[in-house]
Amino acid sequence: MSEGRRLDVLEARDGEGPRREAPRARMGTRVVRAGALSVRWEPRTALVCAVLALVAFGAAVLVVGSGEFPISPPDVLRALVGQGDQATEFIVRTLRLPRAVTGLLAGLALGLSGAIFQSMSRNPLGSPDLIGFTTGAATGALLQILVFGGGAVAVAAGSAGGAVLTALAVYLVAYRPGGGVHGVRLVLIGVAAAAMLEALNSYLITRAELREAYEAAFWLTGSLNGRGWEQAVPLAAALAVLVPAALALGGRLGMGELGDDAAQALGVPVQRTRALLMVAGVGLVAAATAATGPVPFVALAAPQLARRLTRRAGAQLLPAALTGAALLACGDLISLHLPVALPVGVVTGVLGGAYLAWLLSTTGRKGMP
Repeated sequence: MSEGRRLDVLEARDGEGPRREAPRARMGTRVVRAGALSVRWEPRTALVCAVLALVAFGAAVLVVGSGEFPISPPDVLRALVGQGDQATEFIVRTLRLPRAVTGLLAGLALGLSGAIFQSMSRNPLGSPDLIGFTTGAATGALLQILVFGGGAVAVAAGSAGGAVLTALAVYLVAYRPGGGVHGVRLVLIGVAAAAMLEALNSYLITRAELREAYEAAFWLTGSLNGRGWEQAVPLAAALAVLVPAALALGGRLGMGELGDDAAQALGVPVQRTRALLMVAGVGLVAAATAATGPVPFVALAAPQLARRLTRRAGAQLLPAALTGAALLACGDLISLHLPVALPVGVVTGVLGGAYLAWLLSTTGRKGMP
């Protein structure tokens, strides 16, 4: 009997306890082999991803069809494939499709970045909303709006630069020679940085002229109003690089949740992997925030919802990304059908606040502080 088979038998014969989880986890996994290549996949996770993709696409179609000139979903689909009339195709492709695409891509980026940072910190509250990276992006944008008077391109560049500089500062402060960066330390320093940057943002707004302060406050809510291809195309280009990089590191990320010592014993270069994941996660946050403004709670809620839907432990990167896309698309759809027009950031803030309260209450019932 091989060593691996012997371990499986011992685990199966063991009494109640954590060891019995291992055989059950393997039962839900399928392996597809094609010659020398083999791919492991999980049917439930694949089904969840397919459903989430359909929900996100369906919500985006409804968003495109919503407005002063409503368009039915079949007409939207016909216009997308070039079989609609000229007026409908103009409304769908030129006026409304960029907004829906930007929402889907931004939600995907936020969900994926949230999964990365929550897994790195091993904390369900370790999302870029709470550890300062989104706040840093807002600070960079506010400096362009209120101090330098930059246009849309400058605001997007300032937002991306603010997120990157904040992440670099947090990483350097959290770094310890010989010990690297620990997840808990990263979260605590990030929360402190977010508090300081929030104070700076409030100061900048109070010192601004009324018109500029209104513009800054509107940007800070997070909105998809008026988004065009000039926002969607750069965001898509950034995601074309960052998403494959993050997914490629997903296996190492899961091993990192076992602890630094265990991951190193399995051959994972912990600190280098953590630095690369920081770059990918911050890049995703910066790209999304530059396109839409700071949309709250999507990065916080999407990874937790993905874990509950897939019923799998560890970093569920692709399900979290699709959950983020579905959440932001559905939030945008809700904002378009409210009696009073609201930015999508207000909707996700309300829904995310309720989710956070539920998460904290359920965590408390499990006996944790």
